Amino acid sequence: MAPIYLRVSLGLLLWLVSASVVADEPARHEIRFAVVAQFPPFQSRDPQGQMVGLNIDLGNALCQQLNVRCIWVDQVLMENFPALEARKFDAIMGMAATSRRRRWVSFTDDLYPFTTRLVARKASGLLPTKQSLKGKRVGVLLKSNREAFALSKWAPAGVIVKSFWLNDELVRSLVAGEIDATLQGTVEIREALLDTADGEDFDFLGPEVSAQLLGNGVAIAVRKSDMTLRADLNRALEQLMHNGEYQRIIQPYRLDALPHATQ
Repeated sequence: MAPIYLRVSLGLLLWLVSASVVADEPARHEIRFAVVAQFPPFQSRDPQGQMVGLNIDLGNALCQQLNVRCIWVDQVLMENFPALEARKFDAIMGMAATSRRRRWVSFTDDLYPFTTRLVARKASGLLPTKQSLKGKRVGVLLKSNREAFALSKWAPAGVIVKSFWLNDELVRSLVAGEIDATLQGTVEIREALLDTADGEDFDFLGPEVSAQLLGNGVAIAVRKSDMTLRADLNRALEQLMHNGEYQRIIQPYRLDALPHATQ
C-alpha cells in the first residue's frame, strides 16, 4: 500500500486537475434552444411573429433562472440530432424522451407528462389496436414518436400510416375523410381540432396508448457530452418548481385536464 503522504498527494493532484478543468470551462451566457414553431399550444408564432407557447414560456423561465439569454432557433424537424451535434444549437426544447432517442442524446428531467390517444369520428367505432385499425389510414406527424410507434407496431399488421409535416395538414385530412384517424398527444389535438367547430364529430376513442417508443414525458434533449448544461437545466427546473413559477406557467395550458374519452 502506498504511504499516506503519497496517497494524499495523488488525491490533491487529481482535485487540482479537476478544479482546473472546471475553471477553464467558459461561463455560459446564452442557451440556444431548437424548436419547431408549428405546434400550438406548445410552440408557435403569434401574429407579430414572436415565439409563444408552453415550451417557450418554460425555456425563457429556465434561462432567467440561470441568468443567461434565451435564443430560439426555429427548425423544420424537431429530431435534428446532426445539427445538435454540429453545435448549431445547444438543446432541443420539448421532445418526448423515448428509449430510441436516448441512443443519440441525453435528456433532462421531464418538464411535464403527456398522454397519447387515438382520435377519430365518434361513430367510427375505432380503437387504438392493430386489429381495429387494419386497413385504416392513420395520420401521424413526420419524425415524431407516434410515427415511430405506428410504423413499428401497427404498419406490419396492415395499418396504413400516413405521415404529415404539419399538424394543420393532418387535421385537414382527417376532417376531409382522407385519413380515418390520428395518433396524437391529448393537449395539441384538443387545441388543433377537438375544441374547434370542426371537431364536433370527433373524439378520443379507446384508452391511452402507452409504449417505450412513445415515452410518457416531455424533456429537453442535449448532447451526451454536455452534462454540465443538463445539470444546470435540471437545477433550474427544480428551482422553478420550488418557487411556484413552474405551476404558474403550466396552469393555463390545462395539462391535467381529462379528455372526454369514449372508452
